Amino acid sequence: MTWRDRVMDVLSRVADPEIPVVSVVDLGIVRGVKDDPKSVVITTTYSGCPATQVITSDIRKALDDAALNDVKIEMALSPPWTTDWITEAGRKKLQAYGIAPPPKGSGAPGLKNAQPATCPRCGSIKTREVSRFGSTPCKALWQCETCREPFDRFKCH
Repeated sequence: MTWRDRVMDVLSRVADPEIPVVSVVDLGIVRGVKDDPKSVVITTTYSGCPATQVITSDIRKALDDAALNDVKIEMALSPPWTTDWITEAGRKKLQAYGIAPPPKGSGAPGLKNAQPATCPRCGSIKTREVSRFGSTPCKALWQCETCREPFDRFKCH
């Protein structure tokens, strides 16, 4: 296993502090690993994300615990994070956790929540946005009109 593979393996076990079923790799927060200097490049989902410091600290701890102390953490803000960077595995984990994942593709009509979310509980598309503000800044509150259950939908961008 190369050191890069080892780093990615370690980071694949660092949970997002607000959505613990997905890793920072699943969410696309980890943008890559660089050789010179040895570093991990990350981008937060929102520039004002309240979990940024916790994510950076959790990544540092995981790297240190794996004896990868020489690997630096770089924050990249450009290009900005996009929901297209969420992995397919991450999308499935979000749905299983009860969060509707965003549609994939920057040209998707649902990018601005123009199309209904699929209810993560019953699979219905008879859903509506209740509030742009969900349980965290990166999610909106939706409700299914079939099973009547409320659920979060990851905001698209």
